[in-house]
Amino acid sequence: MRKTPRQKIPAPPHPLHRLRKLPWQTPKPSEEDEAAPARVEALLHSESYRQADEDIAFLHRDESRGLRLQLDYSKPELLLEQHGIHHTVVVFGGTRILEPAAARRKVEKLRKALQKHPDDRELKQQLKIARRVQAKSHFYDVARDLGRLVGDSGSGPLDCRLVVMTGGGPGIMEAANRGASDAGAKTIGLNITLPHEQYPNPYITPELCFRFHYFALRKMHFLLRAKALVAFPGGLGTLDELFETLTLIQTRKLAPLPVVLVGAGYWNKVFDFEFLVAEGVVDVEDRELFWFAESAQEIWEGILCWHENNGTPLFG
Repeated sequence: MRKTPRQKIPAPPHPLHRLRKLPWQTPKPSEEDEAAPARVEALLHSESYRQADEDIAFLHRDESRGLRLQLDYSKPELLLEQHGIHHTVVVFGGTRILEPAAARRKVEKLRKALQKHPDDRELKQQLKIARRVQAKSHFYDVARDLGRLVGDSGSGPLDCRLVVMTGGGPGIMEAANRGASDAGAKTIGLNITLPHEQYPNPYITPELCFRFHYFALRKMHFLLRAKALVAFPGGLGTLDELFETLTLIQTRKLAPLPVVLVGAGYWNKVFDFEFLVAEGVVDVEDRELFWFAESAQEIWEGILCWHENNGTPLFG
């Protein structure tokens, strides 16, 4: 039985409100100093008075770069943990590789334009390139199929142990995010702030669509949870991510993981690995850092096999 206290216990105070304001809750009145209100107003709007975490100009100073680097790392890390994202299959590829129907429309539009202006050299060149892009447009479907396979893996679309991650842009990245979205799975996009306007592709899970200030921190997040890197035909951005990952694995700065190059015909023209071996600038064993595949099923089965052989089954 609870005893009655000898003295009266005061009621807990309100967590915010007081019956009487504290002195600093009221500015100095004009009756005491006519200039005081204007001076207080100027102080309230001064840059130095602005709270540091709300001061955008301060955060963008060169001296605040360390803070920005930390924020660029911390925000995605926190949200990925909150959503239970354990591992990822990272998909890179060209932003200009359209889905087949869009590629056909672009070729047809240029073909009709060239019929009206048959001597236009620029149109001829554009049509030639558009046809080359159309020839690669089937990779869009392959990437979409791969996204669907990853999305359906494990115990189904709600299983976040393995999630598709891309750079968040159009083309091949869009396709991979789209395939995972088709399966009803969460899917991640890591966009980057650029000097010109850009948009994330519409198939990223809204809560998992990030925008980075620094390429370096974006690259770090690509690899922190990666269980495979799949590189489709692409340009400088794709080559940058691919070769950096291969270098990290080669030097064992990064634990080995499967790297799949989709489209042997494309990649063998982009870089001749046998030439690098013959020139003595890479070792013969570095041939094992990656392999080629053509279909989504081939990519997925290769990744599963690699991890089984490595003793790190994806869904052990």
